Amino acid sequence: MKRLENKTVFITGGLSGIGKACAIMAAMEGANVAAVDLKSADTDAAMAAIKKHNPKAIFIECNVADFGQVAAAVEKTVSTFGTLEVALNNAGIGGKPNKVGDMAEQEWLTVINVNLNGVFNCMKHQLVQMAKQKSGVIVNMSSILGKVGFATSSHYAAAKHGVIGLTQTAALEYAAEGIRINAICPGFIDTPLLAKGGITNHPEVAQHIVGLHPMKRLGSADEIANGFFFLACDESSFMTGSALEIDGGYLAI
Repeated sequence: MKRLENKTVFITGGLSGIGKACAIMAAMEGANVAAVDLKSADTDAAMAAIKKHNPKAIFIECNVADFGQVAAAVEKTVSTFGTLEVALNNAGIGGKPNKVGDMAEQEWLTVINVNLNGVFNCMKHQLVQMAKQKSGVIVNMSSILGKVGFATSSHYAAAKHGVIGLTQTAALEYAAEGIRINAICPGFIDTPLLAKGGITNHPEVAQHIVGLHPMKRLGSADEIANGFFFLACDESSFMTGSALEIDGGYLAI
């Protein structure tokens, strides 16, 4: 029995990296997947990889920083599949590294608008639907930098700290309504986001980042997808308001 059989799973940032791995896993487990993301040259290939496991999967173009676009994406998902059982709010950007005193206002706002406001926008509309159903699971993608600082990444760390606070607060508000809300805190994961941020394609930088993890390697998107799957399923039925660390020991140092 596939554990997400006929359930609707809404995933932002669902066409690359962690989001794509989670979307493929959900489809493999029988879920109807709404992959919510910006359109790119990789859209068709990513959707083909998801639809290979469930042809009913759909792509919804959406900028999570836009409140109206998110409302429309959730409405499209529910109108297509009828329900919304699981949501993964994963879309995020790295942002330009800079010290706080040197950071331009727009650099700050761009990261906050996607990584924090984007999660609020999604939860706002997801929770309305889930409250009607009296059930649902939301997983928000935070980070190890949602628990500690990282020089030159104040915008990213502040947003990811905010995601954990938002997760915990909403979990308290909706626990009695049958809705569970948790977060995941990945370490540095080998995804296109790291390459875009100039980490994995610069050997010295990559070696430094790898060395911050006691396991002496980067994580994989599939390893984070395993954590998402656990939180999405009944095996985690007594978990809400938690921030699951999948970080190769980073936070244990």
